Amino acid sequence: MRAPEFWGGDGSGLMPLLLSPLAALYGAATARRMARAGWQAPVPVICCGNATAGGAGKTTVALDLGRRLANRGVAVHFLLRGYGGRLKGPARVDPVLHDSQAVGDEALLLAAERPAWISADRGLGAQAAVAAGAQTILMDDGLQNPTLEKDLSLLIIDGSFGFGNNRIIPAGPLREPVAVAAARCRAAVIIGEDETNAAALLPPRMRILRAHLRPGPEAEMLAGQPVHAFCGIANPKKFFATLAEAGAVVAGRSAFADHYPFDAGDMREILAEAESLRAIPVTTRKDFVRIPPAFRSRVTVVTVRLEWEDTAAIEALLDPLAQRVPIPA
Repeated sequence: MRAPEFWGGDGSGLMPLLLSPLAALYGAATARRMARAGWQAPVPVICCGNATAGGAGKTTVALDLGRRLANRGVAVHFLLRGYGGRLKGPARVDPVLHDSQAVGDEALLLAAERPAWISADRGLGAQAAVAAGAQTILMDDGLQNPTLEKDLSLLIIDGSFGFGNNRIIPAGPLREPVAVAAARCRAAVIIGEDETNAAALLPPRMRILRAHLRPGPEAEMLAGQPVHAFCGIANPKKFFATLAEAGAVVAGRSAFADHYPFDAGDMREILAEAESLRAIPVTTRKDFVRIPPAFRSRVTVVTVRLEWEDTAAIEALLDPLAQRVPIPA
């Protein structure tokens, strides 16, 4: 789906008002669900979650934390719902056997680096991961899923969007009130500049970590060259800005709904537009796995990496959890 325009407003207007009764029901249902107790895993569980629907950079943070823990010798397994996929799990993701229609796009990105599991019931997914040798469970999303107890939860915030109009779904993008989500988190991670002053809505004493998305190494090859950028992510403007930061000339841009399933017709149109602009068709790694295989060789992928303003701060949050993991000599 594509987020309604009024989700990014100031909360005023007719639609948020009309939808406020439904928002109250949604919020109450979430609160009841979160009152349940979940499975307590015998290994540390880390959750990269957010308060809003849609992307905030959770997968990018999860990948970064996975690398940091792996550098300490920890056997990390990723766990996620598998949004956009038909499988409910628990199932271990196999990039050779599974495609995005089966397990979702984020699962394929995570599984390319470390073992990854999809499961609508995170508790059952965690049990499967532990049985397979996981020493730490790293969740991509799931802050509002009560089936698994968390040892460390981080509230991931897109600095360019913040909490939108600060209203609950469907009147706004919030899955639950900001204060309620923040109360279950050890720290907030604001990615990019805090353009909406989201930090002001967080509890006064909450720890805030800041990070930025930087273009991957392949972006250097696009400096000074015209590109036709296309993507189906929650905030397409972030991808277009990343390309501009890398020095590419964004001659054309096409934004699709988040998790959009590209088909052959879509790709023919995109490639034809790129050819008319004499531009290189480029997309994100997340979108690339949703492109029909026959068209992938004609598209350039631009990756991003996470750069922390204070690397020691994120490492310090991981320290007590990593110390609980028995590392073989």
